[in-house]
Amino acid sequence: MQDKCRAIVQSLYFQTVVMAVIVLNAVVIGIETNPEVMKRFGGLLSGLNVAVQTLFVMEILLRIGSHGRRPLAFFREGWNVFDFAVVALSLLPIAGPFANVARLARILRVVRLVSVSSDLRLIVNTMLRSIPSMAHVVILLAMLIYVYAVLGFYLFGPDDPRHWGTLTTALLSCFQLLTLEGWVEMQMAVIATHPLAWLYFGSFIVVAVFVVVNLFIAVVLNNLDQAKLEAKNAEILAHPQHDLLQIVVSMKAELEKIEETLRQNTRN
Repeated sequence: MQDKCRAIVQSLYFQTVVMAVIVLNAVVIGIETNPEVMKRFGGLLSGLNVAVQTLFVMEILLRIGSHGRRPLAFFREGWNVFDFAVVALSLLPIAGPFANVARLARILRVVRLVSVSSDLRLIVNTMLRSIPSMAHVVILLAMLIYVYAVLGFYLFGPDDPRHWGTLTTALLSCFQLLTLEGWVEMQMAVIATHPLAWLYFGSFIVVAVFVVVNLFIAVVLNNLDQAKLEAKNAEILAHPQHDLLQIVVSMKAELEKIEETLRQNTRN
């Protein structure tokens, strides 16, 4: 029974069906926001919701069954706990004191697309892993913006008070420079009285935009590689007995082939 459940859960067809059901659920939720459609097809949409919920419950039961006599092992992974909680909360009635919770659970069923897709799950895990490392890059970027904002306040404040008149506006202007939005206009406003203003703007764009911002990408890529390695190791450790059984079966098949070859050679 455990092997059958595992084979079903790990099959590409099963995963495709689950993703299609999640997308269908998202479409139904969007359609239900239209009052006119609800008046005409409310019964049909309600039936679809029941069907979707039934399929989600069956999916969770199959995934728990794939762990055999250790059903609690299903809850060791955070994504599994999230899926179980969303499906369980979705069983609450839409009307009554738990109406808001039930609606929230139905909306969160769309997010389950992340949990059933290994690639999306990997991206989310990478983002979460990158937060501590990104904090240091954010501190570096904040220091850089502050230094350039103070410098811009003293250099360009009298000539362009709109962008550099106060420290607050100078900070906002530097943040705007990060997006490369309107930096030419800001430079042209002070270039007449400060011919070397291009050095200020050019250096900030090169250091802050092309260097520091790329550090964010480097942090994400580094954590992506680590997340891939951890996911691969976790998959190997998750089913050690199953993998060992496959190895034994393949070795047995090879030995049978060798034995058959020896028999044919002996006859000849």
